[in-house]
Amino acid sequence: MVGDKTTQRSPLLPDRFQQPDLFICDIFDAAPKSDMAGMEHPVFSIAKRPDHQTRRYENGENWIEISPSAKGLATVFDRDILIFCISQLIAALNDGRTVSKTVSFKVIDYLIATGKPVGGSAYLRAEDALERLRGTSIKTNIVTAAERQWQVFGLVESAKTIRRDSDGALQDVQVTLSDWVFNAIRAKEVLTISRDYFRLRKPLERRMYEIARKHCGRAAEWKIGLEKLRLKCGSQSTSKEFKRLVSNVIDDNLEHGHFPDYIPSLEGEFVVFRGRGSVPQPIEEIYEGRIDPEIYHEAREVAPGWDVRFLEHEWRKWCAAEEIEPKRPDRHYIKFCQSWFEKRGKP
Repeated sequence: MVGDKTTQRSPLLPDRFQQPDLFICDIFDAAPKSDMAGMEHPVFSIAKRPDHQTRRYENGENWIEISPSAKGLATVFDRDILIFCISQLIAALNDGRTVSKTVSFKVIDYLIATGKPVGGSAYLRAEDALERLRGTSIKTNIVTAAERQWQVFGLVESAKTIRRDSDGALQDVQVTLSDWVFNAIRAKEVLTISRDYFRLRKPLERRMYEIARKHCGRAAEWKIGLEKLRLKCGSQSTSKEFKRLVSNVIDDNLEHGHFPDYIPSLEGEFVVFRGRGSVPQPIEEIYEGRIDPEIYHEAREVAPGWDVRFLEHEWRKWCAAEEIEPKRPDRHYIKFCQSWFEKRGKP
């Protein structure tokens, strides 16, 4: 029992400087990354004025309902705060650091990372964005990290000011992400996006880019019907008006060539995205757990004819891709070799 004087003294000195359940955003060159669920579904408003409409989007068995607060729905520009936090946490995970869903960052670091002006009004806009992120309510059954469950939550659980300057402007903040977002981070259900995403002026351009990045990826081209694109963008415009707005985005890109990673075009009632070849290749990740060298003999027996070192590499890649950390790596590797041989036979 804690505090019982009869309890033997711990052999460890007391932890006088316990680390809080907090991650400090301090990675200044983190590649911008966005969560796949947020890219797939119309979570964020693309309206230029405060959006107070509740919306529901269904795609197969997945559904999502987004409800605004008194300040309206969170916008695609508010989303930059989440992208900044996601980018920092993924970079830290890739570096082997421990992360938390509560993060602390300097507003100026966020502004610089997302290409925003650093004037006084920018700090107030960040505060408004945090309020909308906290106030926007999500109900969904969409899976993140292989978990399907009905849930209702805000995009962030909480946000608070750590310090203000003499003028009262927001300087340092602490944000607690929702489990929905944090689950996606831990499962690395994210995609790297172009830094030019933050330079896109029009909300519709940003949303079109997110959808193209999610679905087209590094493919040569991908197309989507105008009406389905309208629904995925969360647009409240009529079909006719939406087609005009998309045409404007396409015409602007023909003139300036500014749309990141893809060239959008309108072909009949379809929007076609053609890749520019600029989407970065993912860095291959592998599971690095140790296996006993003696296990290779058994691997040769269960997968005769196969190079057991090659199979080990494939096993490590598969473990990393599936986010698996085997409790008994030796047995897990042998089972992988057996399954490999059963599916493919001798080479």
